Amino acid sequence: MKITIKKWVYLFVLSIIWGSSYILIKKGLVALTPLQLGSIRILMTTIILSLFGWKQLKKIPIKAWKWIVITGFFGTFFPSYLFAFAETVIDSSLAAVLNGMTPLFTLLLGFFLFNSKLKWIKIFGVLVGFMGTLVLVSNEFTIRSGDKSLYSLYVIAATLCYSINVNILKYKLQGIPALAIAFGNFISITLPALVILFIVDFPWSEITVSTELSTSLGYIFILSFLGTAIAKVMFNELVSISTPVFSISITYFLPIVAIGWGILDNEQFTSIQWFGCALILFGVNLITDKSRKK
Repeated sequence: MKITIKKWVYLFVLSIIWGSSYILIKKGLVALTPLQLGSIRILMTTIILSLFGWKQLKKIPIKAWKWIVITGFFGTFFPSYLFAFAETVIDSSLAAVLNGMTPLFTLLLGFFLFNSKLKWIKIFGVLVGFMGTLVLVSNEFTIRSGDKSLYSLYVIAATLCYSINVNILKYKLQGIPALAIAFGNFISITLPALVILFIVDFPWSEITVSTELSTSLGYIFILSFLGTAIAKVMFNELVSISTPVFSISITYFLPIVAIGWGILDNEQFTSIQWFGCALILFGVNLITDKSRKK
């Protein structure tokens, strides 16, 4: 498969997986606290990746482990808890808009910290994509007043984490297999997640007697398998064959997927939302590195 086609396929598949993850997180929070959900998600994913990831660890050079640990925390550990906390309060439309800031942060951090080239066409593409996100959720977008609005800072913090992660993946871990990076990440954050789970006093005895708890754990297993284990490996591969900004532009497509689920539930899709989708596609096309060999 040509690289150009492959990276668009990865972007499309990851958009569907991660765009659906918000629903699974909401379902999981029915019986779990944010700290419990984040920890269980990390531990389940570690177990899943361990089934076929051990042999990959030897492909990670000793000097690269520092970056493996850092990307483990910034790419997975912190965002897992930040989004779980945020989704207890803020609207999904607001989360989508705030998450749409990730490509801009990625572009700026890449320029200031990793000496990547800052092309005006990419800046314009990032802004067009962000405007498309605003247009797409304009009918539902609300900013809540009071203390609850502070929860939006959790999403912004998560976007900064993602931006740091994707730049390190591209500029410090290039050439290391995607599965090796993913499993190395989760090996690095398993112990802290386990400590947090025991501190928050997880109700182990209720798993077999509480239908609500077992159902929530079922949703988190799906989230861990598809939205974390498989998606992380695919995303690492996407970063290796494209640019950091193109890879992280996936955040623009997440509200499209969310609205798509709404259509399946007989919700209306307006002409202004179609316009927002068009803006997003146009913006991502501008971000695409066309100078790369096919």
